Amino acid sequence: MPHVLLIEDDSAQRRLRALLLESHGYRVTAAASPGEALGLLSPPAVPPDAVLMDLRLPSAEDGRRLIREISARHPQLPVVVLSGSPAALERCDEAGMVRAVLRKPVRTEALLRALSRLAALLIPWLLWMPAAAQQRTFPFSLDRAAEVVAELELASPSSDWAAPGREAAVAAVTVDGHTEQHVFVFGEKDSRRYRVFLGPLAPGAHILAVSRDGRHSAEGSNLVIGEARIRALEPGSPEDELVRLAPVLFSRKDAEGRFSDVPLLVYATRGRDATGAWIEYTAVFSNEDGGTSTRDLMARWGRTTDIEYVYRVWPGTGGAPRRTLIQTREHQDVPYDGPYFGLHPLLEPVTDNNMVEPAARPGGSLRFQLAPVLAEAGAGSRERMMDAEPFTYEIACKELEREGKIRPASSWFDGEKIADPRRYFVAEFHTETENAAVQFLYRLRGEAIWRGSALGIAKNFIERDGWVRTAVELPEGRTPADIGEIAFECLSRRDLERQPVPKNGRCRIAHTGRAFSFDARCRPVPARGLPQPPAEGWQLRVGEMVSFRSE
Repeated sequence: MPHVLLIEDDSAQRRLRALLLESHGYRVTAAASPGEALGLLSPPAVPPDAVLMDLRLPSAEDGRRLIREISARHPQLPVVVLSGSPAALERCDEAGMVRAVLRKPVRTEALLRALSRLAALLIPWLLWMPAAAQQRTFPFSLDRAAEVVAELELASPSSDWAAPGREAAVAAVTVDGHTEQHVFVFGEKDSRRYRVFLGPLAPGAHILAVSRDGRHSAEGSNLVIGEARIRALEPGSPEDELVRLAPVLFSRKDAEGRFSDVPLLVYATRGRDATGAWIEYTAVFSNEDGGTSTRDLMARWGRTTDIEYVYRVWPGTGGAPRRTLIQTREHQDVPYDGPYFGLHPLLEPVTDNNMVEPAARPGGSLRFQLAPVLAEAGAGSRERMMDAEPFTYEIACKELEREGKIRPASSWFDGEKIADPRRYFVAEFHTETENAAVQFLYRLRGEAIWRGSALGIAKNFIERDGWVRTAVELPEGRTPADIGEIAFECLSRRDLERQPVPKNGRCRIAHTGRAFSFDARCRPVPARGLPQPPAEGWQLRVGEMVSFRSE
């Protein structure tokens, strides 16, 4: 097995490249610094077959110094250099001491090809190993029957959710060859742990298998399979109850094959009503194809993902469901009357806005068993669960790009399209209304114009109560730092209702929460905090607005 010394000071990139090389048959020793690398190249250690190194360790001069040291100690040792600026090595003596310089980001195929060209590593079958053959198995055993969760370290370096043909790899996961479930593996900067539940398993020996599903993976998307952490949950524990009752979701039939509207995460909230304690499960989908337009989603919710409660259960004696509800067509709540996998209900989205029905004979062929995370009730808007998993924003942004839902930078309004999401400022606040609705506004320094979250469209006023979010678009080239004043406006809800309501009304802004914009990857970046209202909140009548200058 060819041995590669990998030198990279970024821990995430180091782990990802190690996984990539290991999945293609290389043995990898990793070093985080030039000093550590030189220690691994010193006697009595046996030199590797090749060195793969970043140039900036942390500076380009550090990388060049390391190249000189390696060349002096092992003149015949092949060195491959990765650099975002290959020019930093050109016209330098060190350029003649390396076999190849690859520009970052580097495609998997190019990296493997460069390594295989080295005489000591010429093993062509590694290059031509079919992607469908990528598979790992993980034997494990249970002392007793239990619900089991697996944390899978997966990556797909060649994927890009915005690029047709390279959207994502799909991993197929089975236990003992049964009950195949699927995981979308996205092309992020680093590997990530994907948490799935395996369902109720009997005591004894089992085998977890993970492989690339060639039927559903994008053609240009590879799969890197790292380690798997398999945990049996303690019967009767809060986590066991949370996972044991979690829903199985199938793919929506009309979205399958389009890499659209996929479930990204599932979270659970706990509550209590007159009939007892309940657990509610909510899914975050990468997009919403119907119900609310992209433009209106940004105005009313501050994001373009679809966040839908899919299942609520009241556990009974012994943990079995005592009462259930699902959210189905037209946002109706109805009891669940379908099949179970253990105590997991089988659900299938059946509308463009991901309302569900029992999946007795699912139309979709992809099965998702996402292990839920617990959300703290009342801690802020439900979008905070996305904040904890910022990849959700990145995927949503790329899906908009691929589906043509982003309008040109030069236009301010184009039907249901939105501007590049990186031009938005998101504000979170807690509101209480009476026959009224709220709009968030801002004014740039040096300008007299106010711009509002609703874009002048009445149905985009926020009329719901509690923690809410909205997003306001910034002109091209401007940032949140350019905002000189913000405001909250109270508006009549008279023309938004089918039944007449009083023209007068009131709004109370009780609290403000998070405020952020987006970085180049479309991930949240905290912005200057919003002012906090007094204990009684900001009290507004319809037609009134309260404003604050930015510090």
